[in-house]
Amino acid sequence: MRIGALEAGGTKMVCAVGDETGAVLERVKIPTTAPEETIAAMLDWFREKEIAALGIGCFGPVDLRPGSETYGYITTTPKPGWAWCDMAGAFQRALQVPVGFDTDVNASVLGEVTYGQAKGLQTVLYLTVGTGIGLGIYINGALHHGILHPEGGHVLLTVHPKDTWKCRCPYHPNCLEGLACGPAIEERWGAKAEMLAQRPEVWELEANYIAQALVDYICVLAPEKIILGGGVMQQRQLFPLIRSEVERLLNHYLAAPELQQLETYIVPASLQGDQGIMGCLRLGALAWEKDRKGEHYGRA
Repeated sequence: MRIGALEAGGTKMVCAVGDETGAVLERVKIPTTAPEETIAAMLDWFREKEIAALGIGCFGPVDLRPGSETYGYITTTPKPGWAWCDMAGAFQRALQVPVGFDTDVNASVLGEVTYGQAKGLQTVLYLTVGTGIGLGIYINGALHHGILHPEGGHVLLTVHPKDTWKCRCPYHPNCLEGLACGPAIEERWGAKAEMLAQRPEVWELEANYIAQALVDYICVLAPEKIILGGGVMQQRQLFPLIRSEVERLLNHYLAAPELQQLETYIVPASLQGDQGIMGCLRLGALAWEKDRKGEHYGRA
């Protein structure tokens, strides 16, 4: 079965066609400009592909409540022109196929649990650290949704005593995203992350902030594995620093065997950057399965 996948980002849209095994057969990148122009270009590409379903992993915030009048919309994004864009509906109406829809980072965790290193696990977290910070939660065998979707980038942290830089988040003075995203690193230190690889003070501070958040997630959600992705996590020197800080902050409070082997518990993404696209393929397959069973998806 041919399934469409759309990893919808604030700077580019990655459109792909694959199948239910996770194989990616072809793809194209389309710049994210105005919604009308960008969506039209993507529809033109997908119309020729004879897909049976489409999965979309989208930047947000988005509405994921089935039955909501704005299900499938990008909602209050600051991205110019994209607020209240009917993302899922535009593709469902034009292509007349079932459409699965979720956040981009939930698509990434779904890719890892379906095709990657987290296969067979029931509770997994995927934290992406890049231009923003997002958290995908797969818990008790399903993607987590509540009144919204996970916003793990906005957990509140203790500001490091050596950090005198002002948090860049306009809503919070001490949240993870505002203190530790890629632009925060650049603004604090005056250079992009990749130019700072040889400055240990940069990564010790970054590791402390990420570890604080991970300890909160561990204590609340008790995941079986934590996967870290995104552009900042290409700095692989971060992983041992984060693991060391997590161990220090937990202070041996929890006795789970996984926490005695942090090298296999807090890990990089495993699918060569395709975890999001492969998760979108799975979203599409799940939407197709629901449609075949006559189950409702999307808006009422």
